[in-house]
Amino acid sequence: MLDQKPNKTEDQHTDLLRQFHLRPTRQRLALADLLFNGPCRHVSAEQLRLETKNKGINMSLATIYNTLNQFTKVGLLHEINLDNNVTYFDTNTDHHHHFFDPKTNKLIDIPRDAISLNALPDAPDGHDVERVDVIIRLS
Repeated sequence: MLDQKPNKTEDQHTDLLRQFHLRPTRQRLALADLLFNGPCRHVSAEQLRLETKNKGINMSLATIYNTLNQFTKVGLLHEINLDNNVTYFDTNTDHHHHFFDPKTNKLIDIPRDAISLNALPDAPDGHDVERVDVIIRLS
């Protein structure tokens, strides 16, 4: 069960959520603790479900998905959809690219400056290019 006594990290996460106009619920704070303590990483909802379970936190997969989507919507996470119907959430929201290893289902960061694009096609009428995400698949 979650510790009811706030600690410095929990206070920081509370401030972060409020900064993004999200109410700091127990579930959001628990996921913020898992996501934002430590180095940047790529996680799936299913991975977070296992992590919450291992920490003794009872949280449904639907709640995890809803929270991840809320965090993504406000810019705390970046969503990466792969064509094998796997969605990862990246805690590194700076613009960058990825290697994908299909054998291990791991994403590996590539710095933005390591890839150069000479030209992009014009976006369809009524649309603008928001960003370009490059995923290089490894064998």
